[in-house]
Amino acid sequence: MAVMEIKKAGDTVLKEIAAPVDKIDRKIKQLLDNMAETMYAADGVGLAAPQVGVSLRLVVIDIGEGLIELINPEIIASEGCESGNEGCLSVPGMYGEVERYATVTVEALNRNGKKIRITGSGLLSRALQHEIDHLNGILFIELAKTIHKG
Repeated sequence: MAVMEIKKAGDTVLKEIAAPVDKIDRKIKQLLDNMAETMYAADGVGLAAPQVGVSLRLVVIDIGEGLIELINPEIIASEGCESGNEGCLSVPGMYGEVERYATVTVEALNRNGKKIRITGSGLLSRALQHEIDHLNGILFIELAKTIHKG
């Protein structure tokens, strides 16, 4: 495994719509492993492949309850609304108030190609939406009502 460089706001890869993963092979699994190691090394709760310079629909999340790996994630249901403070490894030192769905259900594939469904609220809901936004070329600073240095 290897810690990868995290791309910062302004890097063009962060503005691209990431391509779907069409084949889960050893390279994809290695990338998921490296993304997780990078996220943990940076003290993050989530990381999307574009943040490490790879424009593919891959996300890793760990809000303290164990690693979640998502391939081609899609939000299939949502409810409620809540505002909360967010930061991002690609926008170091900046935080903002972002309105998100209170609860989301996401469908994706796991590293073995099995379809999985995750429903999250609170921090998990926020992390899922934040990371899926990265796959669509959206940074939280574009959605934030207020932005401040942390």
